[in-house]
Amino acid sequence: MDIKIGDLVTRKSYNQDLLFRVTEIHDSTAVLFGEDFRLIADAPISDLMNIDDREYKNRQKTEKEKVDKSCWLFRQDYNLIRQRNEYHASSGYGHTESYFQIPGRVLHLDGDPVYLQKCRVMYERLGVPIYGVHMNEKEMPERVGRFIDEIRPDILVVTGHDAYIKSKGKPSDLKAYRHSRYFAQTVYEARKKVPHLDQLVIFAGACQSHFESLIKAGANFASSPTRINIHALDPVYIVAKISYTPIKEHINVWDVLRNTLTGAKGLGGVETRGLLRIGMPYREPDFE
Repeated sequence: MDIKIGDLVTRKSYNQDLLFRVTEIHDSTAVLFGEDFRLIADAPISDLMNIDDREYKNRQKTEKEKVDKSCWLFRQDYNLIRQRNEYHASSGYGHTESYFQIPGRVLHLDGDPVYLQKCRVMYERLGVPIYGVHMNEKEMPERVGRFIDEIRPDILVVTGHDAYIKSKGKPSDLKAYRHSRYFAQTVYEARKKVPHLDQLVIFAGACQSHFESLIKAGANFASSPTRINIHALDPVYIVAKISYTPIKEHINVWDVLRNTLTGAKGLGGVETRGLLRIGMPYREPDFE
């Protein structure tokens, strides 16, 4: 079968469970990036199967349904938060002064430009202010400090592709992961800039990442506690919840994870304060 760079394929040995993009070909082996999951993998070309347009559309339809459901759940949470904010801003509806909201700003570093664009669209859909940067995972530790100084974010997302490689060590061995050590180093460098977990909220990791090292380095939320794959949009749902939770409130970890596409097996974290600030009064600008 003719397999080319850029093709959408599945793996026969895994019962065609996930959709991948072919990014590199070396002799009889292909390097694959997950289309919807943040996984990087090697596979023999003989194990790959191209998918036709009909199969691709069916898979994308199923994927869209899952994404729309998570988005709807977030909107439900957001509406409750907004009603609560309106009540408190008006002193229990005692006055009708208008108010404005300042949600937490996100700096999103992503090792995959396609995933970054997908996340950017979802951030905008959910109303979260975002500054996104595509860079190789290996570059992140050296470059994160400059971006923190320049953007001054409230939330930092450090993600891309990752995978546990059994032949390189046990699941507890950080060296057995493709990019977990770079994610951990990036979190460590970010924490040298902003040590407090509530002044800079950090999500770090991708598919099968070394969860414990990321939390130890200073991440508030990370993947993957049971070394499973995470969805490309999971970081967005986590930081959107944090961005729109009032700064006076602490966020229960389960409340953050329940609207993600992967859940607690692939994502975890520590109790964290919200970042939404309420201001008043709100006035439309008048330049006359």
